[in-house]
Amino acid sequence: MEFWNLSLPAPVALAVVATLGYLLGRRGTVPENDLVTRSRRELRRAKSVARELEKIAWMVRRNLARHHTSLSRFKQRVGQLSHRQQEAAWRDLCREASEILTPTLRLATQIASAYDQIRQQTNHLMTFTDVRTDPLTGISNRRAFDDSMASQFAMMNRYGTQFSVAIFDIDHFKQVNDERGHLQGDQILQRLARLLDESVRETDVLARYGGEEFVVVMPQTGLEGACIFSERLRAKVEHEMEITVSGGIAEALDGDTPETLMARADTALYSAKGSGRNSVHRHSGEQVESVLEVAPV
Repeated sequence: MEFWNLSLPAPVALAVVATLGYLLGRRGTVPENDLVTRSRRELRRAKSVARELEKIAWMVRRNLARHHTSLSRFKQRVGQLSHRQQEAAWRDLCREASEILTPTLRLATQIASAYDQIRQQTNHLMTFTDVRTDPLTGISNRRAFDDSMASQFAMMNRYGTQFSVAIFDIDHFKQVNDERGHLQGDQILQRLARLLDESVRETDVLARYGGEEFVVVMPQTGLEGACIFSERLRAKVEHEMEITVSGGIAEALDGDTPETLMARADTALYSAKGSGRNSVHRHSGEQVESVLEVAPV
């Protein structure tokens, strides 16, 4: 009831209530064996989303309270002047009305931004539903990845936020399947998914892109940061598993679409494969280069 008493906009309040309801409902809807394998990641994500929703709600409450005070004061001034038609007083009132207009427009923009952020955080939770989960690895699937990309592009186009993507592909995976069998191949995919899942941030979206390919969407991350993360992850896989991976990185640029962004990341990945595998390359928007040549790790 606190949200309604504070006069939060209906879309914001409904989104917060829906998200909290989702968190409470998940425990009873996930099969026990699925919950065991995914609960740790889900809890981390839920805590992160809860923190973000708390920040958004606090910001909206604070700004609404300030604006309500200004409007109440202005309303009292209008009431006082309704029976006294002094010209100077009316000029002061017009000036005050003009001063209120600017923060009103600013507040409207902030509420719209808060709504977009809530939708984005809700999408993070949505990745745990069955239709957005890869059944073999338990991480997000292609559908969840597509939804995340659409959300990130919407935020970038509206607010100028940055984000990057990285694609990782298991080297010589066909040979692994041929020599060890598909059961062993599936186990390797599951182990790699767990390793990646434990390495990404709560705000990142990890998805199985197809076959032996995995993709990470990294919000608020430029190309340099993505390079450092990806090279460290490549080295971790080499150290902890009996396989190696190659990676391709690209940052979303003005005029990009999901297709053009992924095309650049794919180009970087194929460059890494062509250079001998077990390496990470990036696409700067103009050229492809090894991250070891351009970024400290």
